[in-house]
Amino acid sequence: MLELRADCARCAGLCCVGPALTRSADFAIDKPAGEPCPNLRDDFRCGIHAELRPRGFPGCTVYDCFGAGQQVVQVTFGGAASPSARVDLLAAFAVLRPLHELLWHLDAARGIAAAAPLRPALDEQAPRAERLAGAPAADLAAVDIAGLRAEADVLLREASRLARAGTPARDLRGADLMGRKLRGADLTGADLRGAYLIGADLRGATLDRADVIGADFRAADVRGADLSGALFLTQPQTSAAVGDAATRLPAGLDRPPHWSP
Repeated sequence: MLELRADCARCAGLCCVGPALTRSADFAIDKPAGEPCPNLRDDFRCGIHAELRPRGFPGCTVYDCFGAGQQVVQVTFGGAASPSARVDLLAAFAVLRPLHELLWHLDAARGIAAAAPLRPALDEQAPRAERLAGAPAADLAAVDIAGLRAEADVLLREASRLARAGTPARDLRGADLMGRKLRGADLTGADLRGAYLIGADLRGATLDRADVIGADFRAADVRGADLSGALFLTQPQTSAAVGDAATRLPAGLDRPPHWSP
């Protein structure tokens, strides 16, 4: 079974090299894709890891590769992560990162009790994606990520529909809820796929069985909110929000260290 949690100690700083950075509230600098961040040390560790937020890099504390980094370095390339192999490492990472995220969502769907009728199909899809993730580097370029996502999305949507059965029908897919005052709102069963919740006030809100695939939680205030039953909530979404000790999270997600106690 693939590891779907990032283990930076077994990676080679791929997320510090591959993505482009744009000077903004999330990143203090501009950096082109494929170029190492100036804070990346020769040992592949971040030189300002303990001070990322005060130094202007909160976006780095939110990013998660779903374990794709250590898969590339330790499995695909057998532990070899020399600078000369950077292009090949990044090419593999560009395929495995979305593939690992897809596997995380499929695994989450398998854990939805109401989606039990879909279990045979999910049990077939997930191992197939895992086999692709274990392919040699030369074969990864041929992996059709878009096709896999489209195929899996049929199952994920049906799992969501089954989980939300009996709740009020609220279609908020792709809704612009940026900065909205939703304090104490009951969003049980809401379809929030791809919704923009940037800076929304969700203090004390309930998101039981709310589908949040692709929802943008950057700076969303979820202090005291109940997210424990949210469908498909990920660690990057959680880390992007502003929570506290009273925020309830689904099993398997960590309370971000920058949240208030």
